[in-house]
Amino acid sequence: MNGGGAHEHTGELESKPDGDMDGVDESNEQEVIVIQDTGFTVKIQAPGTEPFDLQVSPQEMVQEIHQVLMDREDTCHRTCFSLQLDGNVLDNFAELKSIEGLQEGSQLKVVEEPYTVREARIHVRHIRDLLKSLDPSDAYNGVDCNSLSFLNSDKRKKKGNDLEQIDCTPPEHILPGSKDRPLVPLQPPNKDWKPMQCLKVLTMSGWNPPPGNRKMHGDLMYLYMVTVEERHISLTASTRGFYLNQSTTYTFNPKPANPSFLSHSLVELLSQISPAFKKNFTALQKKRVQRHPFERIATPFQLYSWTAPQVDHAMDCVRAEDAYTSRLGYEEHIPGQTRDWNEELQTTRELARKNLPERLLRERAIFKVHSDFAAAATRGAMAVIDGNVMAINPGEETRMQMFIWNNIFFSLGFDVRDHYRELGGDAAAHAAPTNDLNGVRAYGAVDVEGLYTLGTVVVDYRGYRVTAQSIIPGILEREQEQSVIYGSIDFGKTVVSHSKYLELLDKTSRPLKVHKHDVLNEKDEAVELCSSVECKGIIGNDGRHYILDLLRTFPPDLNFLPVEGEELPPETKKQGFPRLHRHRLACLRQELIEAFVEHRYLLFMKMAALQLMQQKANKDASKALAANHLALPTTKAAKNPSETPAQTTTPESTAAKEQVSADAPKVELTNGVESPSTTTAPEDSPKPVVNGVSQPAKSQNGQCESPLEGKEAEDTIPGLAQAKELAESLVAEDGSGIDPKSREVVLNACKAVGSISSTSFDIRFNPDIFSPGVRFPEESTEDVQKQKQLLKDAAAFLVSCQVPSLVKDCLDHSALPMDGATLTEALHQRGINIRYLGTVLEFVDKTPAKAQLEHFYRIGISELITRCAKHFFKTYLQGVELSALSAAVSHFLNCFLSSFPDAVAHLPPDELVSRRKNRKRRNRVPGSGDNTAWASLTPSELWKSIASEAQSYYHFTLQCDGVDQVVEKHGLQKITLLREISLKTGIQILLKEYNFDSRHKPAFTEEDILNIFPIVKHVNPKASDAFHFFQSGQAKVQQGFLKEGCELINEALNLFNNVYGAMHVEICACLRLLARLNYIMGDHAEALSNQQKAVLMSERALGIEHPNTIQEYMHLALYCFANGQLSTALKLLYRARYLMLMVCGEDHPEMALLDSNIGLVLHGVMEYDLSLRFLENALAINTKYHGSRSLKVALSNHLVARVYESKAEFRSALQHEKEGYTIYKNQVGEAHEKTKESSDYLKYLTQQAVALQRTMNEIYKNGSNASITPLKFTAPSMASVLEQLNIINGIIFIPLSQKDLETLKAEVQRRQQLQESEKFEELTADIPLELEDKIPVD
Repeated sequence: MNGGGAHEHTGELESKPDGDMDGVDESNEQEVIVIQDTGFTVKIQAPGTEPFDLQVSPQEMVQEIHQVLMDREDTCHRTCFSLQLDGNVLDNFAELKSIEGLQEGSQLKVVEEPYTVREARIHVRHIRDLLKSLDPSDAYNGVDCNSLSFLNSDKRKKKGNDLEQIDCTPPEHILPGSKDRPLVPLQPPNKDWKPMQCLKVLTMSGWNPPPGNRKMHGDLMYLYMVTVEERHISLTASTRGFYLNQSTTYTFNPKPANPSFLSHSLVELLSQISPAFKKNFTALQKKRVQRHPFERIATPFQLYSWTAPQVDHAMDCVRAEDAYTSRLGYEEHIPGQTRDWNEELQTTRELARKNLPERLLRERAIFKVHSDFAAAATRGAMAVIDGNVMAINPGEETRMQMFIWNNIFFSLGFDVRDHYRELGGDAAAHAAPTNDLNGVRAYGAVDVEGLYTLGTVVVDYRGYRVTAQSIIPGILEREQEQSVIYGSIDFGKTVVSHSKYLELLDKTSRPLKVHKHDVLNEKDEAVELCSSVECKGIIGNDGRHYILDLLRTFPPDLNFLPVEGEELPPETKKQGFPRLHRHRLACLRQELIEAFVEHRYLLFMKMAALQLMQQKANKDASKALAANHLALPTTKAAKNPSETPAQTTTPESTAAKEQVSADAPKVELTNGVESPSTTTAPEDSPKPVVNGVSQPAKSQNGQCESPLEGKEAEDTIPGLAQAKELAESLVAEDGSGIDPKSREVVLNACKAVGSISSTSFDIRFNPDIFSPGVRFPEESTEDVQKQKQLLKDAAAFLVSCQVPSLVKDCLDHSALPMDGATLTEALHQRGINIRYLGTVLEFVDKTPAKAQLEHFYRIGISELITRCAKHFFKTYLQGVELSALSAAVSHFLNCFLSSFPDAVAHLPPDELVSRRKNRKRRNRVPGSGDNTAWASLTPSELWKSIASEAQSYYHFTLQCDGVDQVVEKHGLQKITLLREISLKTGIQILLKEYNFDSRHKPAFTEEDILNIFPIVKHVNPKASDAFHFFQSGQAKVQQGFLKEGCELINEALNLFNNVYGAMHVEICACLRLLARLNYIMGDHAEALSNQQKAVLMSERALGIEHPNTIQEYMHLALYCFANGQLSTALKLLYRARYLMLMVCGEDHPEMALLDSNIGLVLHGVMEYDLSLRFLENALAINTKYHGSRSLKVALSNHLVARVYESKAEFRSALQHEKEGYTIYKNQVGEAHEKTKESSDYLKYLTQQAVALQRTMNEIYKNGSNASITPLKFTAPSMASVLEQLNIINGIIFIPLSQKDLETLKAEVQRRQQLQESEKFEELTADIPLELEDKIPVD
């Protein structure tokens, strides 16, 4: 969700030029070695098994050995034991290195310990988990961080290398041009999931808890079981273990049966009395242990599946018990009943962070607590909405109630005390929690010591928004007025400040770009603040300084905040801004602020440089002197490079940035406004800049056309490079001996870009400008004017720079959204809020290259429609009582997607409606209205609401009055809309084929709605050190140092694992890059193994049909092919194509790459006709999206020609190759090797065609006794297919042996020393390592 936060830490690494880079790594690597102390081996002796060796590391705790033993096949049935070394019991929480006498080869004995009630429960739970270990129902139900994975469901086939046994026919529905979009293949059947039944029933007995006299005999609890052989048994769990007793369902007789089969573990006991259990349990454990660990590990945050098959509901004592106890007692191994979340969240922040091991420990603790907190908060929020938690103010009406459960405070997203009346009522109350969460995330990322934020999770469930927060110690005993010592509780009418808070917040003001400012309180005194007024400071009873209500951390977005008497710049007004929004809390995103400041920084540099150039011209004589003293008094900026936005702006990168920003306005045709100062700049002396300020720098600052960036930027200033140098010296010097001339230059430049300091570049925003109710003192009037202008410029920058640059990135395919989530991410990365979606779509609509943006437009429209439907669904659900939920959801989906014109809702059957309706219950749960208004919704009404929502929220006109019309007009797919709306609202539907287009019956019935899940937003704590390693690894790779890059990325992987555990999206990105490097360096097997992990992790952590997963499948297919697993490669590509069809349909640039891959592999296995279908489709898509003159199209033509050659259809082959040749000739010229290759191939094809024609003529002439020269029909070699696969996937090999690698490295270093930068760039340009594999920033 926020890109910005993550970049805060990266300063220290990025800011050093490459030269010092190695220095950084050295020190880090030293620190890393500390962690990976050499491991050693111990022997484990468990009862009833042979001793075995176990590799351990000195850092591990004894507890971790316990976990390993509970997972191993031969010891997994033990939970209640201690480990002993020479008769001494080891402490569970001790680190191994602290244990005396423990060394290489020591023998640890596993000793069975007596049970307690808690231990017995843990044992039963563990046995149940083992029995359910292959059962996917937890993943379908979205519990315990289980999620689905299908990579291995069909990989177990025989891996044959001979072509005979490969069945290459793709299923009908994934062939190009197929209109069928089935849903069932989304979850291929997995034969491991056919459960092997070990027990019919295992549940708690009704005789619990044991009466006092039995407790004194050691009885802990009673269990009831039914074996597969239909034997009903009663068991006692006692301190000594488990045994059969003589109780039956109706008579209690706790005496041991004869024989009693007393055993320390349930598994041992059941294996003695049930042969089926023994056999199946052993088989089940074998299978469990064979599964890839990534299929079993829990994910850090719960993922919910929007489809599920019909699963039988089986009896399960542990699940039943979990539902009724709040299960807080024994699962957390922490004394006391509930966890003090606030204490845990804050103490982890206070851990030391001086060196790498400390930082790793700290980040790991922070991450773990956050993921536990998110899980607990989600459970609590669901319990609140389901009506299972008592309110702390039960007397008030339901909307106003607040709840506490498990030490977490819950409030509903309604405007309860007219708190937000002036800001937009309920709409504002609904937006505030997410804004607050963004604030918490931003302050958390800055990570100032001594400043604390609350654990915050926002949960949307059943149409309600719930905010879950950790509780400040002592806050519940006091009134808010007494507690708040900083900020305001009434939006600025009364304001207080506090020196300690100012000191703490001052440290955050630079990274967060918050301007310190004065506001007036109720007595008209000026009060100094360093945040928005709503931000409250409270000192808890624990003495910590907390800040809360961070909903206005970032400045307001003036495009959606009409203010009387304020004019926006003309170019934004032209697009219809400012627009009215639902609420007045619309803020700019942190990413936008970063981008804007960076843009202003370049502008500042150029202005300063420009004036210096002029001064230079004015006094050529004293040139030398001027060059020496141009400096900026930015001691601060120089010392702390991570804070100047454009860190090391080398001339190239600045030039590149200019290029981008200079191009941006060209895309936007309406933007040809030249600012007055542009035309006059080069001739006059510093006047134009001042001049530019004097007419409040409107078009000049808001747009990308800075005084120096018009079309003539490059030509007008002869010495841009020198100017850049000067500009850099500005930042570097320490501000001594500056001549007044330069000082004036800096002053002018500062003024022009709106810097708050007049001696250095420093842009910050005042978040309180335009807040209703906030007043500023007289003396800061000028300052406030400046801030207002800055806000207008930032809002204008979003519309006239960021939107065009997003569209430009989509045109050149550096941004490739595939579905709603990836589109949202693309907008957010550029700082564009979703409320601009209509604006973006309108901009695309007006772009001349609209045809090449069709995929983007279509995804945008479907996102807009599903978001409008989601807004409607939210209020729709609030009026539905629980018993009618599935009927209401299916009715909504019918109105939304089904072509059936008169969808009728099924009201719940009468027999359940209570006779006595007259007794009004006062204390109803939020969703219990006896309300059947939802049942009267009709499809045309729903679509009218969607259209009006699109108009009022997104200011976009949807001409549509039904789903079929929209689908027809915009080329959407109903299955895609179904996926998008389900993901956005948490609906889970039955996995089956839906007939959306029948006009005779609705598509959905209430039986098809299986569940409704929460949508959870939370903070994602980052692993900063690992991230640095990952980035420096990427940088090394881009410079061509593959081996070093590989080492750094391996190191990053270790650190990621250290912080996040084994399962995380960032680890997935790391593995993908590693696999790619392994592949390029020729280690195909290793590439395959790493990529397989990446696929499993993407499926588990992002979702089985997330666009990222689709890409991972494609990479994996390539490595499978390289390893000779052709049928597996095809299966993976077919799966990827199926998923892609479902997620975004066939018409998408990425589909061309996928189809080229499939076509090439099919060509390799001699399925020529099939191959052609895919390759010709790829050619068509490439032509559409890259233009008919693109090199991609030339390559596509060549691939098609090769297949025609294999079919001996030389005329068609020639035709395609000629098109390719023409493109090469026009684009890269006659002399280029590509053009030569193409022309050689043309000659070869012509010869073949002539030879074929000769033979044919011979046959016609002489009949059957013709002498035929044999023709060469060649099946392509696997090597040539692989070569083409590598080319289309952007991998170009350098034939590498280890020696080659070393020589390459030496060569690269030699070239660097010679500083032949141009040649060096060409060298690396040949290794397009597709480094778009940036870590996804949540």
